Amino acid sequence: MVDEIASDYLNAVSFLAVAGHAGLDRTAARASELFSANISWGSDESIWELYSVFGTPTTVLITGDNRIVDVWFGALEEEEIRSRLDWLVALSR
Repeated sequence: MVDEIASDYLNAVSFLAVAGHAGLDRTAARASELFSANISWGSDESIWELYSVFGTPTTVLITGDNRIVDVWFGALEEEEIRSRLDWLVALSR
C-alpha cells in the first residue's frame, strides 16, 4: 500500500525504506518485490538507532528542514496515512 501511496506524493514527499535486520542481501531481495521506483532504498541500518526504530513497520515523518513531526509503530489504514502525509506536506509549505 505504501508504494501505491508514494506515487500520489512524488513531488511533495520522499519515501525511504531502510534495510532490515535480516541481512542486506535478503532484505534487498524482499524490497525489490515490494517497492517500485517510488520508494528509495536505504541500506544503512544505523538509521534504526538514529530514529529509535525497534521493529517494523515503523514510520517517521520528517519535514524538509529535518524536524521529526510524527512517528508511529505498526500499520495504519490508507486514509490515515494519507491524512498524515497531507499534514506533513502542509507543514512544509
